[in-house]
Amino acid sequence: MTELERRANDMRADIVRMIAEAGSGHPGGSLSCADILAALYFGGVLEHDPREPGVGGARPLHPGQGSRGAGALRRARAGGLHPSEELATLRKLGSRLQGHPDSNQVPGVEVSTGSLGQGLSIAAGAAAGLRLDGAPQTVFALLGDGECQEGQVWEAAMFAAHRKLDNLVAIVDRNGLQIDGRTCDVCDPGDLGAKFAAFGWDVDEVDGHDLDALVAVLGAAKAGRDGRPHAVIARTVKGKGVPFMENEAGWHGKAPNAEQAAEALAALEGDAGKESSRG
Repeated sequence: MTELERRANDMRADIVRMIAEAGSGHPGGSLSCADILAALYFGGVLEHDPREPGVGGARPLHPGQGSRGAGALRRARAGGLHPSEELATLRKLGSRLQGHPDSNQVPGVEVSTGSLGQGLSIAAGAAAGLRLDGAPQTVFALLGDGECQEGQVWEAAMFAAHRKLDNLVAIVDRNGLQIDGRTCDVCDPGDLGAKFAAFGWDVDEVDGHDLDALVAVLGAAKAGRDGRPHAVIARTVKGKGVPFMENEAGWHGKAPNAEQAAEALAALEGDAGKESSRG
């Protein structure tokens, strides 16, 4: 198992433990985007120190959904800002680890998150501000594909293209599921790559679980400054890494019980063992 694969696998294990302990949360989408977060935070794409959020060649990720602050949290933990025992306080009274990350409480989280659809607008505003300041950083925004049913996403997409924000990269976690079922059944977003292209964005599509490909595509999007914002459509599997959660919409927002958590962690440990034996 490579270092990046280990980071993603550890992140998935943390997600399972945290949500099981809390008794509520969003495992499906958090697991599907773990490789994207690993590529950003540990693959050399997002040059970000959680203790100094404004420093580096890329601004911190603006999650489209609160539970997706797992990557920033994992990064902070790696830097010693979150001891392991604090992860067990997710959603507990008095904990700084709320269900939606709070920028006033959690190091590495620059914007508090909540309602879907707002993340890309916030990121576009940050990118526009950097442009006015003449700052070199790139802003990354992670969106869910169900989130792309929100009209505000497309207002932000139109604004970003109009302002030629080539310092903005939107990543869509395209797992095809949302809390109510398949995205194509609830309100089909169609070909998201074609939609972003029609709004004047450069578009790349990538296997959202291929870490080498993710690092390459995200790095190229960060470096590319051609006057157009960049969209990366990452094809993923909801619940990735936990067989009984994979491609199951019911695990969008449901916590595993103790037995299910043990089964999930065993599967993740088994994957790590298999990869290690290959290497």
